[in-house]
Amino acid sequence: MADITLYNLPGCPFCVKVRSKLDELELEYDVIDVPRSHGERTEVEEVSGQTGVPVITDEDQGIEGMHESDDIVEYLEETYA
Repeated sequence: MADITLYNLPGCPFCVKVRSKLDELELEYDVIDVPRSHGERTEVEEVSGQTGVPVITDEDQGIEGMHESDDIVEYLEETYA
């Protein structure tokens, strides 16, 4: 199990952006695909307080429920590049 977990919706362009950055930085991460319906996204809501994706957690860095793709990409670049 990796320290970084990405909550992902297949086909979501914002999720693709984050996955691309994770892959570019050659980071190991786990993916949890969330349901299409916001009402069924209880797991991501518990982690981040909202139902939008992408969301990441990074146990090694103490990050719980970071959302907004631009913020995630910036965090990954600053922390791992």
